[in-house]
Amino acid sequence: MPIRLPVELSKSYRLLNHGPTVLVTSAHGGTINVMAAAWSMPLDFSPPKVAVVIDRNTLTRQLVEDSGEFALNVPSRDLARLTLAVGSASGREIDKFRAHGLVAVPGEKIRAPLLEGCVAWLECRVIHEPHVQQAYDLFLAEVVAAWADPDAFSNGHWNPDQGGRHSIHYIAGGNFFATGAAFDVSK
Repeated sequence: MPIRLPVELSKSYRLLNHGPTVLVTSAHGGTINVMAAAWSMPLDFSPPKVAVVIDRNTLTRQLVEDSGEFALNVPSRDLARLTLAVGSASGREIDKFRAHGLVAVPGEKIRAPLLEGCVAWLECRVIHEPHVQQAYDLFLAEVVAAWADPDAFSNGHWNPDQGGRHSIHYIAGGNFFATGAAFDVSK
């Protein structure tokens, strides 16, 4: 796995505040899975919290409900084809890790794996809100550890060129766009 450095939890929201598509990894009872999610966001700073939509019919949903945890992995443009593939198949039908040659890296605070090759990772524990989960498929979680590729994110900020590995945003129909160069208007 490329070098990953811890991100201060109070700055972990910055890994998601630009709205990237994420890969949600989950694990329980010896089963691991990954799914793509275009709808995730930071919710709070201290303690840091996130939200992600996980459809009730997915294996990921079952694993998250059973384990109470998940990881949000921020893929870059070079993982766009993979992101579409894992978002278009069911973990109930195929082992996505085996089918796509994914490398699972252990998290530090949760059992759900982190995916090698991403630019950022957030380890999350579910905040149980049964009504919200059932009514809206929305899961709230506390971020308990956060990591980033230092070429892409350092000193609490995305680097201007993200180390050449820009995070992606899903549009629809297999189309993505990548983040562009950062610019500063404060000066």
